[in-house]
Amino acid sequence: MKPMLTLTDVHTYYGEVHILRGVSLTVEAGKVTALLGRNGVGKSTTVHTIMGFTPPRSGVISLNGSPIQGRKPNIIAQMGISIVPQGKRIFPSLSVRENLTIAARQNRPNYWTLEDIFRLFPVLEQRQQVGGTALSGGEQQMLAVARALSTGPDLILMDEPSEGLAPMLVDRLMEAIHEMCIRGMAILLVEQNLNFALNCADHVYVMSRGEIVYAAPPAELRVNEAVKTQYLGASV
Repeated sequence: MKPMLTLTDVHTYYGEVHILRGVSLTVEAGKVTALLGRNGVGKSTTVHTIMGFTPPRSGVISLNGSPIQGRKPNIIAQMGISIVPQGKRIFPSLSVRENLTIAARQNRPNYWTLEDIFRLFPVLEQRQQVGGTALSGGEQQMLAVARALSTGPDLILMDEPSEGLAPMLVDRLMEAIHEMCIRGMAILLVEQNLNFALNCADHVYVMSRGEIVYAAPPAELRVNEAVKTQYLGASV
């Protein structure tokens, strides 16, 4: 299958600090690609680089074969990429329903209606008139995911979506990700919850010091104790 997203030898700097060092990866339609690593290794910078918040100094980022590096974030979003940022960042003064309708792009082929979203996250339908600040942390995370879906993306970038979620909500999020893939979406999942990532992903990349140091199917990483210990500080 032709990749939806491709990064080729991407280098990103903050000022003169070299953060991403030749990152190359691919994300396919209908698949979950997980990007794993300890804090501070460049995972979120990779997401910000794709979205154009921190443009790369060199390298190529392609969406469906078209280069997008150097474009403004709003143009990249209009091309079909959406983000669930770390920390949720919903509009606190707006209700659940308003958060969803203000982001909606009904002209997109992959547009998710309110009915689609409420079927995926029933709690949001029950709380649709409630303001963002009145939601629990887990409900806010569901809303952040739902708001990204309402833009009708082909590709969704999820930065630590399971952070702070109760186990029951982690399971609900996993089910939601599975349904997104059934609808043909591509997902780049940045995670520190190794078990969650391995249960969701079709392919995994491990990052260290701004570089991809390991790439494999999740089943191979699950049994590779050396990689998990050295680069992830975890064992599953």
